[in-house]
Order: sequence, then C-alpha cells, then structure tokens
Amino acid sequence: MIFTSFDNIGLLKVLNFLESHESEYLSGQDLSDILKISRVAVWKHIKKIRSLGYTIKSKQKRGYKYVSCTEKLLPWEISKNLTTKFMGKRIYYFDEIDSTQNFALELSNTNKENGTVVLAEKQTGGRGRLNRKWYSPDGGIWFSLIVKPKFEIFDATIIPLASSLALCIAIEKIHKIKVNVKWPNDVTVKGKKVAGMLVDANIQSNNIENFVLGVGINFKINIIKMEKLLENNPNFYGITSLFKLQDKVHRMKLFNQFLVELEQVFDDLVKRKKDNIIKKWSKHTEMFGKHVKVNTNRGTIFGVAKKIDSDGALIIKTKNKNERIFVGDVNLA
Repeated sequence: MIFTSFDNIGLLKVLNFLESHESEYLSGQDLSDILKISRVAVWKHIKKIRSLGYTIKSKQKRGYKYVSCTEKLLPWEISKNLTTKFMGKRIYYFDEIDSTQNFALELSNTNKENGTVVLAEKQTGGRGRLNRKWYSPDGGIWFSLIVKPKFEIFDATIIPLASSLALCIAIEKIHKIKVNVKWPNDVTVKGKKVAGMLVDANIQSNNIENFVLGVGINFKINIIKMEKLLENNPNFYGITSLFKLQDKVHRMKLFNQFLVELEQVFDDLVKRKKDNIIKKWSKHTEMFGKHVKVNTNRGTIFGVAKKIDSDGALIIKTKNKNERIFVGDVNLA
C-alpha cells in the first residue's frame, strides 16, 4: 500500500468532510449527494479509512461520525501542521517496504525531489551504516530524506553529526527526554541506542548532486524482541525505545519537529556555521574525556576521546599520538 502527499484520492474527500463535521452524524446519502459519489463508493471509502486506523462511528438511520485520528504517519496528516520551507513537502508513504533508502535513491536524481520524504510503517530489508541490517518493526519512525544541498562538498562529513543533533533537539523540545549523541551518528538514552542514521551521497565533479539521509528511530517498539535479534552483533552496546508499547503517545509531533530542526541545521551549513553545529553536538555527547575503543578498517584503536574536529572527525589520544578517525564504531573501553 502506497500513498503520497500529492495524490487527490477519493477517500480523502470523505475523510475531510467527516472530520470537518466531527460533532455530527452524516448519512451515507448526504455524503453521496454532497461529494457526488455513489453510496457504494462512500461505504468503500469508510471501510478503507477505518483500515488506516481512524475511528469512525456508524449508527443505523443516522450515518457516520468522525471520532479520532489514526496513529499512522500518513502524508496528509503530516502535511496539516508541517511548517518547513521545503522538507517534507512531497511524501511517499508505505505500509511496508523493503527499504525506504533504496526507494529514495531511485527517486533522488529527479529535480523535483528535494526535501522529499519516503517513510514506512515497517521495513523488511532496512539497512544501517556499512550495509548492516536495520530491524524496522511497527512502532518506529523509519524514513529517508532526499536533499539537494547548497553547501560545499567538504561539509558533507558534517551531515551525520548535524542530523543526529537535529533529532536530539527535536526529542528534547517535544518530549522533554534527555538524549545524547554518540559519534558518528547515533542518538542514545541512558547510554543505549534509540536512533541511528546513514548517508548515501551522489558526488560528481567535486559537487554533491544530492544525498539521501536514512533515519531509524525506536519510538515505541518491543525492546526485548529487538535485543534478542541484536545481542550477538559485535558492535551492539544496548538498545532502547523512547516510549513503552503501552504508552499513549503519537509519533507525528516528533516527526514534524525533526524535519524543522533538520532544515535549520542544514541551513547553518549553507551559511558556513558548521562550528556552531559541532559545538552544539559536543554539548550533547558524554564521550569526551573517556577511554574508548574504535573499530576501524585499520584495526581497533584504544585511547581517550578528545573532541570532534572541524571536518567531523573523531580525535582520539593514544599513547603515542592523536588519531583522526572518519569511519568506525566507538564504544567505551
């Protein structure tokens, strides 16, 4: 099942009319006459609307009444309160997909797809950094974002830091939960991973033509089940969820705020303010001054995490020198 933010589908006419008259019942005949569709079409749309998670009451001889919204991240629901300039203005929604990242990469070379979001309720073949499998069950926020940047190619290494910082700011603003960042692009709660990101960039002639930011947020998922899937991973350092399965909390506000914060940090890159991004990111990390080990393609490096430099590299002080690391997995030693 796929929906977009730019298709004018029939069920939306029924849904919007019911929602705008939520205090009253509307008969199937009234809906048919006003919307100029058949009674059978009205019934089919109501059935589909209910299948999407909306609560629609029905009473014999009175008709239908809108009661409550869905919890799904449907494009038209996102668009209602989105205040960004360009991010999220075009949305592709999947109930299930193999990988939002793969679909977004196929779209990314189309000029109109700037700020476009591809999101899914769950992924069957989601992937994280370094082509690792990313488990994406119901209850998370799984999406990819296409950006055609205006900043320079040498700022590309800051994208993961800027993105994880934006998520931290959004979580703290919307849910008042203290979160931290872990180099290069993880977001943690009490030392356990709650979100991760990856970046696939299309670089030509020393320019970033576009990049696709993949984001996975454990919003309200089954942690016990997830831990069993991941516990044998050599880089596993614990996993958590922002909320418990039974918590009554919606994903929409966080998703929309995250897009707002992403737009802001990327605008800072355009304005050559990456030092501000690194400074804010550094205030959200607990790594600095601690003994760490970093698994790299050169082997494991042990030392003390000192800082992030202007290129987004992690600086580790070893016994003999300072090591500058761009790619790796860092954990407490």
